[in-house]
Amino acid sequence: QVQLVESGGGLVQAGGSLRLSCAASGRTFSNYAMGWFRQAPGKAREFVARITWSGGWTYYADSVQGRFTISRDNAKNTVFLQMASLKPEDTAVYSCAVSRNLVAKVESQYDYWGQGTQVIVSS
Repeated sequence: QVQLVESGGGLVQAGGSLRLSCAASGRTFSNYAMGWFRQAPGKAREFVARITWSGGWTYYADSVQGRFTISRDNAKNTVFLQMASLKPEDTAVYSCAVSRNLVAKVESQYDYWGQGTQVIVSS
């Protein structure tokens, strides 16, 4: 059974940084992509970034391009989201998800989800 566990969320001031982690277990992910999504209060969940387990190909939403970096540690089955220059509008619950579609960037294309971790950016 696939399990995704996020960690690393918290409260940070605007301009600060945080690193989120997503530990994956339950199967081999070499032919999968891992994505990060976020959902702010009262808003729809939105795509943030994606990385392929094999090859490490990345893709970012325009809103985070240049500020966030997604990476992975294949040996530990863990994906990271390094967030810098954080803004109050980055406040959301951040969730990781796994997809067999290596170019997936919409919620419906992802098969398994974690519970999420809260990020709050104060102004």
